[in-house]
Amino acid sequence: MSRVMIEPASYDNIRKSVDRAFELFPADLSGKKVLIKPNVLRTAKPEEGITTHPALLEAVVEKVDSLGAGEIVVGDNPGMIDYGDNEKSFEKSGLMKAAKSCYRNMGTSSRKVGFNPDYMPTVSVSEDVLDADFFISLPKFKTHGLTVITGAIKNSYGILPGAIKAHLHKAAGSPQRFHELLVDVFRLRIPDLIIMDAVVGMEGNGPASTELRDIGQVLASDNAVAMDSVVSSMMGLDPGKLRFLQKAKQEGLGDYDPQSIKCIGEIKTFTDYHIPPLGGEANINNSAIQELIGNKTLLVPKVDADLCTSCENCIEHCPVGALDMGEDDIPVADSELCITCFCCQELCPEKAITLQ
Repeated sequence: MSRVMIEPASYDNIRKSVDRAFELFPADLSGKKVLIKPNVLRTAKPEEGITTHPALLEAVVEKVDSLGAGEIVVGDNPGMIDYGDNEKSFEKSGLMKAAKSCYRNMGTSSRKVGFNPDYMPTVSVSEDVLDADFFISLPKFKTHGLTVITGAIKNSYGILPGAIKAHLHKAAGSPQRFHELLVDVFRLRIPDLIIMDAVVGMEGNGPASTELRDIGQVLASDNAVAMDSVVSSMMGLDPGKLRFLQKAKQEGLGDYDPQSIKCIGEIKTFTDYHIPPLGGEANINNSAIQELIGNKTLLVPKVDADLCTSCENCIEHCPVGALDMGEDDIPVADSELCITCFCCQELCPEKAITLQ
């Protein structure tokens, strides 16, 4: 039977809830590399409720450090909605300061791994995710126009750098297939511990809605399916109606049946929680969002020949080897390999590269 902690909390006293989570789900972190991944959708202020709150991240970083972790890495690959770099998203959200010098741009280094060929035969995953000894996921209690909720399983979509996320959105083609795809991504590196920011939740057409709701809790579990089941129930949803939970159960990743979950704490259920349509119509039929997805999959690096000095810095640091020296000693990108991760643009000393 899976366990889910439901602990009363505010952002002022959140460390108490984090300590409780580690009491219930103890981990030997001595000398280990620990990855902590908040939910950083895009550039947003903490009070907007779009990203994991910095108070939770700071408390987790301090706790992990106190347990003797050998290396702590804090990072995420922000969502497809914002083209800004990772640093900008972390700075504005207050998460850069909360990371206490443990922040790393996870988009600059990745490895290809096998994936579901129904979508793509391989995908790139941030190396810090694959190399971590212990993976802590810090999702946010939110709704989502395509997947209805965005919680423990959906937060793992951020282990993919650059435009891979947009390519997979496009490859899925329908809400049901995207639900199923999420589980395939989640399985690439299953988190060892999940601690959810449910102090302030989001309702409406998330994941960037302006409708916020005081929940006043922190959730924790070592099983993402159980946690998302509890989140669904709190929002007044039947978890068995969510396709990604059905698929996760079929794959043996956990059970969403409330009878199979032991809740440590009291579930607060909202009968009037504003949720998107179960069919994902809020996003799948939104022409602006679909155009944005399509445009991002078409972006490729372009080099200004007048500024480029042929230093090959971009070629050396491309995480997927998509750049090579072309005619006139100017780097050229292979559009089939490029994941639009912005690394070449960010690392070019002459600022000679733009994404077009």
